[in-house]
Amino acid sequence: MFAVTLGACAAAASTRPTVSEVFVHARARIHQAAAALWPGEPASLDAHVPGVTGYVHRTRVGERTLYAKTSFLGVSLVSLLRGSHGSWARVCEKQRAYEQRPDGLLVREAAQLRILSGLAGPRVCPVAGVRDGVIFTEAVHGPTLADLLLAMPERTRELMERPLAELRPLHRPGAARRLDPDGAIGERAIAGTFLRKFAGTAGEYIDGLGAERCEPGTRVAVAELIRASVARLHRLRKTRRPAPVGTSLAYGDLKPEHVVFPDGPDSRPVLLDPGLLRGSTTVDLAKLMSRTVLFVVVYRPDPAVTRQILDGLALLALSRAGHLSARERRMWLRHLLTLWLMDTLNIATTYLSAPAALPLPLLGVALVERALPLCLLVEAVTDDLLGSTVRCTGDRILDRIAEVAA
Repeated sequence: MFAVTLGACAAAASTRPTVSEVFVHARARIHQAAAALWPGEPASLDAHVPGVTGYVHRTRVGERTLYAKTSFLGVSLVSLLRGSHGSWARVCEKQRAYEQRPDGLLVREAAQLRILSGLAGPRVCPVAGVRDGVIFTEAVHGPTLADLLLAMPERTRELMERPLAELRPLHRPGAARRLDPDGAIGERAIAGTFLRKFAGTAGEYIDGLGAERCEPGTRVAVAELIRASVARLHRLRKTRRPAPVGTSLAYGDLKPEHVVFPDGPDSRPVLLDPGLLRGSTTVDLAKLMSRTVLFVVVYRPDPAVTRQILDGLALLALSRAGHLSARERRMWLRHLLTLWLMDTLNIATTYLSAPAALPLPLLGVALVERALPLCLLVEAVTDDLLGSTVRCTGDRILDRIAEVAA
């Protein structure tokens, strides 16, 4: 049933890839890689894990539960399925060469996980094996940071400090020496992703958002709001003096659903899916806060819970800037908020541009349904940042988020 080979791809029609073609091919590669890594061990695919970056499937190999991930050309599934990299036959042709490259995305991810496993922190999931464009990692069981925030919102700041504490070895000056420059995963950088998405011919991209997932009226309104927000964020970015790259590392892809507490909320968490890159440590705080706000806005917990989470986020951010002068603090907070908004638009537009046939995670489904209020929030906050002091803006942001999540 899974005897699909790369050679068979060449006979595919010269149209953009379909979800079926991509998924069947990915499952075949997982089976082939497992057989090569663990000959004689029975392998079966348990459940697909919906996502928009790579193809992930929970897999049983012998008595172990592993997570198998494949990457097509190192790009998102959304980009691939939109035909940005050619027909399915052309993708397969390029994929053959990509799987053998020493700088493939998953080769770099496996190398990063191995580097991190040798440090005092952070705790990461172990790599079980890498073969032919597939990475297998050990399963990590336990509640996620997102689960715990809903269960104990009064402990928001404390809970969010835990994954950030894990990153101290990376955030120290000189940590970048541990990572070969060619091993960085710049694809997950907030500002870099924003500039790739919204430069040059971004107008056409924005106009097509939600084409297969939103009602026409909502699509038009969302596109207008995103267009205005993108223009303001470009202006905000230009008002900042470029910061030196520095010698510390950012984890790069820190988000609540990928922070797992296998030993409970009072113990060290395990972090999933690294995206190490040389850059400001503010990137990690910005992405963690961005994805937490997104989680609150789209899932809309009880208003009291929402407020506790937002207050905890505010305390977390202020504590990180406590050593700065008043002027430096204003600049730092403006930078943090700009990164937050960029990341929010990065992920929101990826979900909105996903073909209807691509299964989305629950967060993605909820985000698409809440796209209009979310984009209204981003548009209002970008306007606030350009026209107000950061202190006033910060108070207003919390109120705006709480209103949208109510």
